[in-house]
Amino acid sequence: MENRRLRGLVGCVACWAALLSACDRQSGTSTPSTQLAASREVRIAAAADLKFALDELSTAFRRQHPDVAVTITYGSSGNFYAQLSNDAPFDVFLSADVAYPRKLIEQGKGARDTLFRYAVGRIVVWVPSESKLDVQKLGIQALADPSVRRIAIANPQHAPYGRAAEAAMRSAGVYDTVKDRLVLGENVAQTAQFVQSGSADAGVIALSLALSPVMRDKGRYWQVPLDAYPRIEQGGVILSSAKDPDAARAFRAFVLGDEGKAVLKKYGFAEAPE
Repeated sequence: MENRRLRGLVGCVACWAALLSACDRQSGTSTPSTQLAASREVRIAAAADLKFALDELSTAFRRQHPDVAVTITYGSSGNFYAQLSNDAPFDVFLSADVAYPRKLIEQGKGARDTLFRYAVGRIVVWVPSESKLDVQKLGIQALADPSVRRIAIANPQHAPYGRAAEAAMRSAGVYDTVKDRLVLGENVAQTAQFVQSGSADAGVIALSLALSPVMRDKGRYWQVPLDAYPRIEQGGVILSSAKDPDAARAFRAFVLGDEGKAVLKKYGFAEAPE
């Protein structure tokens, strides 16, 4: 598959520029929650599909724990896994694929008793409002329309949402038709930026981003059936090297609590199975 990088992105929404200005390589975007003075900190490496849900969730967490600052870096789960395997300075890892936290535990990089599953992610086919494609009628077959010259997906090599997108296209029998039109984002947030900005004609992105303030009024989407791709079981772990394990555990408990679950549900995440 030809990885054709998009160049010269123009007309991007300011929110996306802020989100992705530090995400052009691998590490993601840092979002410190510093509205209240804090003497402690929890540093989170988070999958890009969590951007809007986790920003909201971390603000709510700080209301309950004003002494704990939250710094979040967004990126692809596979890239984070590689960084954390080499002792990147984070306290909590929220992955779009629970397999990565499990591998970190096997390496001794994650605290064994802190593994948790927090959500099941979903993918959608998204087109801008000005698109003439009837994505609700055509579903994933819309990607094969001749008018669709560029299709954005996350890079399947290190992004779980990219692997899900590729699997769904193969399941629907359209992959061979569209594979030469694919443009790859480093993570699913960058993929959403490509299609939202008009640099791609359609995209397969996370439902959580389609429901975000940046995109919900800018286009239309069709939700890909869950049985069309391997389940995106999202999970996390507290790193063995966490500087403040108690603060990290408090954040983990908040994500898994009623308020955390409500925020995740708001952004389209299905509840993770027990």
